[in-house]
Amino acid sequence: MKTLGQSVSSQERQLEAAVRSIDGWQGRQVAYEPVSGGISNTNWRVEVEGADTAYFFKVPGVGTEMFIDRQTAHEASVKAAQTGYGAPVFAFLEAYGVEVFEFMEGWRASSNHDFLQRDIRHGALHGLKAFNDQPLLKQTKTVFDMIAEHQRQVAELNGVKPQDDAWLCLQYQRARQALEASGIDLAPCMNDTLAGNFMLNAQQQIRLVDFEYASNNDRHYELALWFGEMFFSDDMELALIEDYFGHVSAQTVARIKLNKALADIKWSTWAMVQHAVSQLDFDFYKYGAWKHMRARSIINDSQWETWLRQA
Repeated sequence: MKTLGQSVSSQERQLEAAVRSIDGWQGRQVAYEPVSGGISNTNWRVEVEGADTAYFFKVPGVGTEMFIDRQTAHEASVKAAQTGYGAPVFAFLEAYGVEVFEFMEGWRASSNHDFLQRDIRHGALHGLKAFNDQPLLKQTKTVFDMIAEHQRQVAELNGVKPQDDAWLCLQYQRARQALEASGIDLAPCMNDTLAGNFMLNAQQQIRLVDFEYASNNDRHYELALWFGEMFFSDDMELALIEDYFGHVSAQTVARIKLNKALADIKWSTWAMVQHAVSQLDFDFYKYGAWKHMRARSIINDSQWETWLRQA
């Protein structure tokens, strides 16, 4: 581990500046090392002389201010912690946009393979629902707002668009009209339900982490995004829908199916923004191209027109 004053990279200098801003740590020995797994940011383990716990620092990546509201992210982290399904929040260093949490010793990031186990799958669902059922956040940002934001950013950056962009946009608008016609069920949503954002301990308990993209959004989108990330079977999805809502209806299934396509359009467009601005070692173009492909597979499904009517 490095200690304060040993920074070499710009990311390490960012971290050290944030650490030095914490008044209660002045004059104490501080050591740090990177934690893998961040896509938009750099993550760090920080150990402080005399502290009962290590700390997890999340330092914003270049360009992330384009689509992340750090105040909302902190508000969501606090709400999640209050449910018992979130990491304990230590501080929000607003001047640096840095969130600080107690380090979750004994917990690990889950994988898609973990979610093949029913208890883990439904435990994660209960964690999501506990967060979704919290009072609304200050910021409302639906998937429609997100897609529009990323489309503007791609245009401003002269970013990459797929050859069938006009057709994808047409299908997006059709899905939006269908969903808005019956009303949006706003709830606090993570909006980023990668497997790695669900932590597991030895007892297979669940904690949710990473609320950077949180906002009030349609809870059907929250489930659609998660289902898509986990590649659940249809039977698994139906069981989860029944557990979440208490019943399964054709309309609920249709709304989730449409939102699956919107989720892939959202994240594929986000990836093209990242491809243009990010300094992280990650192939955002390939990720975005894959998301575009999956959106097409949903839209080309023989039931797409039926889902539009049922939603």
